[in-house]
Amino acid sequence: MESLSFAIREPLLGGRLGGRLGALLVAASPRGVSHVRFGESREALEAELRRDLPYARLVADGDPASSYAQKVAAAIEGAPEALELPLDVPASRFQRRVFEALCAIPRGETRSYAEIAAAVGSPAGARAVARVCATNPVPVVVPCHRVVPRSGGIGGYLGGAWRKRALLDAEAVPLAPLAREAQPAQEERAVRVRTR
Repeated sequence: MESLSFAIREPLLGGRLGGRLGALLVAASPRGVSHVRFGESREALEAELRRDLPYARLVADGDPASSYAQKVAAAIEGAPEALELPLDVPASRFQRRVFEALCAIPRGETRSYAEIAAAVGSPAGARAVARVCATNPVPVVVPCHRVVPRSGGIGGYLGGAWRKRALLDAEAVPLAPLAREAQPAQEERAVRVRTR
């Protein structure tokens, strides 16, 4: 039975946001960070972790998770230094290449899913990159929130689109106007296709 330590923090967003993202859980094995999750409460996050990892021996507020959680919270709160933590995440070769490309995106910048796909040698793989981002077990540590659709907007996020927006705002990322203006035309076209 593997032993995992975990710690829960409630990072504050500084700058122009000045709010909370909710509770942040960081779990780690002796090899590195294995899970990062956002939730509404400490209790809910702990219950979710215990449900998802029923065979792991979980140690609350133990190291290394406690020190990793401090670093992740500091990164969210605006610490200027890059967040470089060891990972203990099972991943395919493609997922690892995507994780490396995501970690190379500087704080305060974004890339499109297509740009990441091209960077990892799979120019037609934007959807596969989006899937890797959507299932990223260690958001913030592997900053999938810095990947946005080429068409505009912010796209989805496992922790909720509002958290992605808050993380990007905290990093002072200048986003192009949201693609919401384009959506009604697409919806009208879809309606016309269905009614013919």
